[in-house]
Amino acid sequence: MHFWKSEWKPLLWIVAGFLVCFYLPVEIIANSERLKNAVFESLYLVRWYAQEHVLLCLIPAFFIAGAIAVFISQDAVMKYLGAKANKILAYGVASVSGTILAVCSCTVLPLFAGIYRMGAGLGPATAFLYSGPAVNILAIILTARILGWQLGIARAIGAIAFSVVIGLLMAFIFRGEELEKIEAQAGFPEPEVNRPLWQNTLFFAVMVGILVFANWAKPTEPIGIWATIYTAKWLITGVLAIALAVLLVAWFHLNPGKVILISAVTAVLGWQFSQEPMVPFAVGVIGLSWLTSTNKDEAGEWFASSWDFAKQILPLLLMGVVVAGALLGRPGHEALIPSEWVTRAVGGNSLLSNFVAAFAGAFMYFATLTEVPILQGLIGNGMGNGPALALLLAGPALSLPNMLVIRSILGTKKTVVFVSIVVVMATISGFIYGIFA
Repeated sequence: MHFWKSEWKPLLWIVAGFLVCFYLPVEIIANSERLKNAVFESLYLVRWYAQEHVLLCLIPAFFIAGAIAVFISQDAVMKYLGAKANKILAYGVASVSGTILAVCSCTVLPLFAGIYRMGAGLGPATAFLYSGPAVNILAIILTARILGWQLGIARAIGAIAFSVVIGLLMAFIFRGEELEKIEAQAGFPEPEVNRPLWQNTLFFAVMVGILVFANWAKPTEPIGIWATIYTAKWLITGVLAIALAVLLVAWFHLNPGKVILISAVTAVLGWQFSQEPMVPFAVGVIGLSWLTSTNKDEAGEWFASSWDFAKQILPLLLMGVVVAGALLGRPGHEALIPSEWVTRAVGGNSLLSNFVAAFAGAFMYFATLTEVPILQGLIGNGMGNGPALALLLAGPALSLPNMLVIRSILGTKKTVVFVSIVVVMATISGFIYGIFA
């Protein structure tokens, strides 16, 4: 009897796996063009993700998250973002963070994990988790220019309001656990601060600058300030990388000779491979990893913390991208779920069409700014204004890979509640907007 009480779940999984293997419809799969496409789409999407996001987006984000865990005092995080922090300040900071970061739903995850583990309250942390990719100033401007100023303004207002409301709801629903967290944190000794606030601020500003400018997207028109910045993005990134090297020597006491050597090699490769900036960027990342991993002081702790985040998050993200590619494919390509199903379901302005748009958007993966041209095509195929807003409010902030990682950090229950709140609020907001648009 004890066996069935304790081992029925593993037994159930084994039996289910056996039955799947036993009745695996290999002949159907071999002869099905859609299933073949799903396999290839998953591979194409994961390759694209690795080429475009892992090196430029995720690795800098891992280093920033590791730095948060090591260099930012727990007392500071709890003071500004903790469960007992001033609500206006905490939610104000969290809700507008996306205007600075301009990251996608996956890149924000290491940063969210960093502040949450350091003691941030569930409410401010989830507000930051939503706002990081949703309140993207570049995406909002692009939305207004391509899809109309009404939709751009509605997206901006909705995203900022969403982040605050989502955070408040999460804090209220799980208030019992938040109270336990406050009591547990009350006995923590105040950690030692190794450097003044202005030094940490400058250090993080340089790293965030590298993350932002290395991923600066190409504008639709080759004129204006955005186009000028895009033209100079790698020059700006290089200057910030030099600044980071100086700070590593001055404040973290890394070996000056090794730092100069790696910087020189990276600079030469940057000149030699001016059309392939990924090469010098990769060498710089490898050099930084080598310098910090061999250090026995706080720089070594920084690398170890960053590596912990990478081990936890990266495999889940890549697995999620594979599944998302198999189900929905890349933009403009078919996978298991036909795109016309989605297009047909999001016409008009019913609650169902808004829900379908929000739900589909929540599981799709959108790289930064790609949601706008995708939505432009859907609107051209009959998508209503309300569902368009619902997808904009749910899509960029969530994705299947994103959900898998959130679950590993918050647990299943909190993740389900968080995703449900986003989808329901996006559905209602889209429906209301569609009535007046």
